[in-house]
Amino acid sequence: MIEVEVVQLLVSPVHRLAGRPSAGLPDGPVDDLVDAVRLRRGLGIVGDRYFGRPAHRDASVTLMSEENLPREIAPDADLRHTRRNVLLRGVDIDAYVGSTVVLDTGQGPVVLAVNRPARPCAWMDVTVGPGARRALRDRGGVRCTPLSDGVLTLGPATFGTVDADAAAVRP
Repeated sequence: MIEVEVVQLLVSPVHRLAGRPSAGLPDGPVDDLVDAVRLRRGLGIVGDRYFGRPAHRDASVTLMSEENLPREIAPDADLRHTRRNVLLRGVDIDAYVGSTVVLDTGQGPVVLAVNRPARPCAWMDVTVGPGARRALRDRGGVRCTPLSDGVLTLGPATFGTVDADAAAVRP
């Protein structure tokens, strides 16, 4: 296990980026940052717009590395701009596609299947700034399925992978 930090958590009960990016940001609250999230196995984050939706079961939780935020474009960029759920510091989460990972913020381990990259869309050039979509290519985070129930909170955490053959956690 390696030491990481959960920097931000975002739960968005409704889809806020509707319409075309060329029309600009829609009106409405955009601050869905929280101190803790509750995950349910196979369903996602309780209270999030993708919770329990069959079309999003393999992508109901998104993780992103803070180190990959395009700070040169927007120094204040965070989860409110990228619309990911969990912002981690200290691990290149994009390198774990195809893995099963464990994240523990002190409330017990949460196991996640890292299914595929979270590809940046045209909205990134609106919410973050011009050029963000290109800057986030192959660094936009990952889409996951929770394989266990659990809680994630802000702050220090441990991170590792699960060796499927030995069912052991590895750093």
